Amino acid sequence: MESLNPFAERVLDLVERIPPGKVMAYGDIAEYLGEGGPRQVGRVMAVWGGGVPWWRVVHADGTAAAPDHLRECLAHWREEGTALRGERVDMRQARWDGRSADFQ
Repeated sequence: MESLNPFAERVLDLVERIPPGKVMAYGDIAEYLGEGGPRQVGRVMAVWGGGVPWWRVVHADGTAAAPDHLRECLAHWREEGTALRGERVDMRQARWDGRSADFQ
């Protein structure tokens, strides 16, 4: 397994701060951090994301990051009261801008 690098640490730290019921898209995370891009954030989540609330990181259209984990995502989203539109997150209501993250 790859070793955790400073960028990965920042991504995971931010994901841990996303409030229950809110989400960020891969690109939102990269933009907030001011580095990397959606693919780099996706790589971090694929390798190290299991220990953070990974279901709060979604595609920009609100779909689950890992389609094979859709059931698990839906269970977490419903439990947390995340706004949904069918089987995807309602990004207008649930997208988090990171303002209360006390980060960086």
